[in-house]
Order: sequence, then structure tokens, then C-alpha cells
Amino acid sequence: MIKKTLYFGNPCYLFSQDEQMKIKRQNAEKGIEETNSQPIEDIGVVVIDHYGVTISQALLYKLNENNAAIIICNDKHMPTSMLMNLDGNYVQSERFKAQIIAKKPLLKNLWQQTVSYKIYNQAMLLNKNNIESRNMIAWVNDVKSGDSKNLEARASAYYWKNLFPKEINFYRDRFGEPPNNLLNYGYAILRAVIARGLVASGLLPTLGIHHKNKYNAYCLADDIMEPYRPFVDEIVLSIVKKYSDYSELNVELKKILLQIPAVDIYFGKEQSPLMVGLQRTTASLAKCFMGETKTIVYPELC
Repeated sequence: MIKKTLYFGNPCYLFSQDEQMKIKRQNAEKGIEETNSQPIEDIGVVVIDHYGVTISQALLYKLNENNAAIIICNDKHMPTSMLMNLDGNYVQSERFKAQIIAKKPLLKNLWQQTVSYKIYNQAMLLNKNNIESRNMIAWVNDVKSGDSKNLEARASAYYWKNLFPKEINFYRDRFGEPPNNLLNYGYAILRAVIARGLVASGLLPTLGIHHKNKYNAYCLADDIMEPYRPFVDEIVLSIVKKYSDYSELNVELKKILLQIPAVDIYFGKEQSPLMVGLQRTTASLAKCFMGETKTIVYPELC
């Protein structure tokens, strides 16, 4: 079952009662206090985007116990931190150990697979929008162990140069002009969902197969999300084509981007919501570390 993504952008009090998340807020128009409920077991991601949101420790415990990702936004309404469960799988210590002792050839092979799928999904998104992608399709099969030829960077340069309409003169930069703001927000949601899936599969999000920034607590999430990024890019591209002004992340645009966990992805002919399907990816990765398989199961953008 797909888990819900809940967004809180106005003052409210969140607490736990009878295995429910209780949401208490003031209704200014009616001049009364209202309380709504959501079953905690149905929640996958919680986005807190207002300084007036108060959350009880008991609810935090319950959310973490159910492996929900809790995202905190800053005063610019951009996700800046995340709370995750530290004990999400009954064989966690065994899988942590397998991650820690993983040899370089395995890590390079896993990164090769990851880059190949990322380039393929980028190429498919270009192709869906009638943009030339034959060179990228050729690069998919040319990625070597550890991406020694750095085809990921080559493909990304071509991809970002051609994905968006020429008139916006887009340049991908985290701190750049819109629609970079939309991409940043979408990737933050995706990152939380991926990290949640890794924890559920008994893996440590900190230990990456390629990313190794000592200040990054989610290196493995950043690795595994790479082939999933084009699913976010597709949503952002649809926003750019539909809206004349996307310079600010208003409620309407956030609502669209918060649908990322529910977007359809495909494994061959099998369709699945992203949040559900990615468990196949993280479970297969755990099996790779345990020596049970050599292949990561990634979705293909259709």
C-alpha cells in the first residue's frame, strides 16, 4: 500500500492518540478549533513548512517506529533536514556489516549499473519530448565499471542543455534561476523517500557506493536516487510548460511536487507507485551487498 505524504504549511499542533496523528488547528473563518486525524501506519512522509507547527515527542516516536520520513523546511520553504528511523529492519546489523566490508569491485559495478539506468531514463525523457537522444542511448551501453569514462557528467551536460525550452536558457545549478527551485524541492522529497526505503531494507543511508562526502548523512540515498531523478524532472518539465510563472514555490506548485511518491514507475511491464516500487530497488541492493545477487532492480521511464 502506498503511504501518504502530509504537508503542513500553517500553524497547527500535531500529536498522537490511539495510533492516529491528530491535527489540531484554528479555523479563523469559523472562529473555532478543529481536530482532524490520519492513521499513523498510513503515513510515509511528513513535510513541516511553518515555524508555527508544534509536534509532540510521542508522535515523533510513533512516526519513526513506522519508518516515516519527517522533512523540516527553512524560512525559504525549502527542505533542509530530515529525521529517520535508526532501527528499520530486523537484520539491520548484518546488512550494515555487509555494506562496511563491501569491496571496491562490487561498489564500482553497482555504480556502473546506477549510471547506466540514470542515462537511460534521461534519454527516455528526452525522447518522450521529441528531443534527440541517440547519443545518450549509445552511452548507456558504454558505461564502464565505476563510470571510469565519466559518462554521467557527459550525459548530464547534454541532457540539461536540451531538456527545457530554449527560451528559458536553463543551467542546472542548485542555487541557480528557476526552475532550479522546483528541481531542488522535488529532489528533496525524492531523497527522503529513497532514504526511507533504504532504512526499511536494513541499509545504512550514510555509506554510499559512490558519493562519499563526510558531511553528508545520506550518501547512499544520493547514489540510489540518481536513476529516479528523471521522474522528478518530468514533473518539473510539465510545470514549466503549463505555468508562465514558477519563480516561487507556491501552494499549487508544492501540491504537484508532493505527488512524487505516488507517480507511476515501471519495472518492465509492471506498474507501481514510486514509493512502493522503490522497495524493489532497495531490497535488491541489500541482496547485492549480501552476495545473493549482482543486479540492482531499477525502474525504466516509459
